[in-house]
Amino acid sequence: MALEIAVIGGGAGSFNLLSGLRGHEGLHLRSIVTMMDSGGDSGQLRDAFGVLPPGDLRRCLVALSEETHLLRELFSFRFEEGDLEGRNFGNLFFLALVRSLGSEKAAVEALGKILKIRGEVIPVTWDDAQLVARLADGAILRGEAAIDKRAPDREGPPPPIEAIWLEPMARANPVALDAIRESDAIVLAPGDVFTSLVPNLLVDGVAEAIGHARGKLVVAVNLMTKYGETWGWSASRHVEELTRRCAREPDLVLVHTGSLPDGRLGEYAREGASPVVDDLPVGGSGPEILRADVASRNPLIRHDPEATANALVARLREAHRSVA
Repeated sequence: MALEIAVIGGGAGSFNLLSGLRGHEGLHLRSIVTMMDSGGDSGQLRDAFGVLPPGDLRRCLVALSEETHLLRELFSFRFEEGDLEGRNFGNLFFLALVRSLGSEKAAVEALGKILKIRGEVIPVTWDDAQLVARLADGAILRGEAAIDKRAPDREGPPPPIEAIWLEPMARANPVALDAIRESDAIVLAPGDVFTSLVPNLLVDGVAEAIGHARGKLVVAVNLMTKYGETWGWSASRHVEELTRRCAREPDLVLVHTGSLPDGRLGEYAREGASPVVDDLPVGGSGPEILRADVASRNPLIRHDPEATANALVARLREAHRSVA
């Protein structure tokens, strides 16, 4: 029987994890994707045409695609000149499908067939909602892009996010809730906590479904902090925030152990980012801590798709066999 895994998130973290999981046999993969993106080409399409932002959806579809490398590259292609400068081909293709087929739902299903995806890609909601945050200094940030793009201030640390919500409240996609309830493991993918993970958990019904789900809850801790979101956060602070949002302690926490590309740490530091310190306990009660070298050896500091998937799948299969 296939191991049912639901991956919740968006952005590069979900893309890398799904890319690695795609190579494992015996898995039924469901990717639940945030729909609150308001920046870049996705945000422009959202504002100009009234469609839900396709960027995170497209990345997850490409990650699970078993089509040719050429077709996967095509759906990630971004124009660099002329009237289409900055536009992504996959996003434009999605818009054309919405107009042709009449709905975002039909467009997502069609893209899944075109790309021959392994598993399912599921928008967390079909409602149009914006992410809004209040900072500790009282400032209000509207839109995912405004929260995501806070620039480092040389005068000191950023005012932390004090509260975050959706306007208007979004209803959960029933298919996403079913995926959570039916999965053997629910994985909160690596990613920006307040702009890739929390938006999913703010959708009405999602956190409750996770809290009552039979499957194991897994948290993949980020490699780096992010200025404006998780400045100075340790691994335990990441887990604490997500535990509070889900109203449930994770069963398994994956945290990186090992080196990071030294040559890029200075550049990340200039952006207000630093390596996440592993201060999680060794032994004792609480979640099981899985420590593994899951960092990519590429210049960007990202989770390596194969190493991350291998570590998670091995442990989840072991746990699944023990209760089967």
